[in-house]
Amino acid sequence: MRTGTGAITHLPDLRFTAPAEYARTLRKAHEATISGSPDPSISPSLIKSWQRSLALGIDPDQHRPVHRHDVSEARSLSAGHRLATVMPALSQLLADESAAGRHLLIVTDRQGEVLWRVGSRQALRLADSLEFVEGADWSEAGVGTNAISEALVTGAPAQLFSAEHLVRTHHDWACTAAPIRDPYTGEVVGVLDVSGPFESVTPDSLRMVRCGVRLAEELLKSSGAPAARQQSGGTHTGGVRSTLLLTLLGDKPSAELDGGARLPLTLRRAEILALLASRTQGWSADELAYQLHGEDGAATAIRTEMHRIRSVLGNVVEPNPYRFSSVIRVTTDVSVVADHLRNGRVAEALAAYPAKLLNRSTNLSVELMRDELNEAVGASVRSSGDVQLMLRWCASDMGASDTEAAAAMASLIGPGDPRFQLVRARMERVDRELQS
Repeated sequence: MRTGTGAITHLPDLRFTAPAEYARTLRKAHEATISGSPDPSISPSLIKSWQRSLALGIDPDQHRPVHRHDVSEARSLSAGHRLATVMPALSQLLADESAAGRHLLIVTDRQGEVLWRVGSRQALRLADSLEFVEGADWSEAGVGTNAISEALVTGAPAQLFSAEHLVRTHHDWACTAAPIRDPYTGEVVGVLDVSGPFESVTPDSLRMVRCGVRLAEELLKSSGAPAARQQSGGTHTGGVRSTLLLTLLGDKPSAELDGGARLPLTLRRAEILALLASRTQGWSADELAYQLHGEDGAATAIRTEMHRIRSVLGNVVEPNPYRFSSVIRVTTDVSVVADHLRNGRVAEALAAYPAKLLNRSTNLSVELMRDELNEAVGASVRSSGDVQLMLRWCASDMGASDTEAAAAMASLIGPGDPRFQLVRARMERVDRELQS
């Protein structure tokens, strides 16, 4: 059994007294488990996390993290994130930038994307070798089982030592992480992590991380009203751009302003925001009314919805024509996927594409955007020549009917391969459901 801190109690707990010996034992258990013979030293919950990671295409031998943004973009995003106000205090409490410093202070957003890392040059160089950098996705889907991903999945502190990590290049590390929550809503706003060579972990590591989380949450609480209430007041002044993150993929659209609380959106408002994000020159009220309601659309209905959007998000939309304000930096999960595709990052695009665009919407304009994005991802996967990507694509809801991708995969691995048989069985089931 494993404790809540990641220790494995079937083994003598030598993490702090004989870390190298403990790591060797863990590595043997890792090898046996990955080879199909689960070692009883590895907890069932950890094995399930490994299985989820493997199903997402994480390769224990050579996986590199997904990069949702490049380093400069991530640093720009972090400047407008709500946790930026607590970073000086966290750095003072937990970071060690001295020449002898061995561990890193890492803070991610609520999805596991690294926004800050603080440490010595030596620690930063070691992290660079793992691409443990700003903009990298350290969630389960981004890089496999690690302390950050465990904190996100469980909502509780996690400590992983050496080969408790799925990816072998992480076996020289120990990581301790815990979620930071909005003190008013309880929603996770980010993850605090301390990582370093496994010899650098101490019995106090978990306690210090918990102290850091409590400090961050107290500072968030003392900074004022909850995020949802702050957002109704409009954007920042003084030339600082606010950031608006729109989640439009799937059936639960939402908005986040400046890294605050996740605000659910009605389908109609999500459709309007999706249209605004698709066209930089903006839309007149009449144009939006036609796009959303056809010939019967009325401009007054659009003006009413815009008023409601402003009541939730502040003055993020300018009128005449309607478009996002020039002081708002808008990012959508759709634009993240499209940016990866434009730059040839097919694996990253697929990882960032968990569901179709507003898949409950029956609006024709949204359906056209949905089909365009889905076909762009599918075409990129088919042309990649990467069997693993094709397998992940065909096994997803978005690519389940892509017979061209299945045929391309079969030509590479052969129709008798068990992986192809699984894909074919899924496609046949989807066909039956569509015909019924």
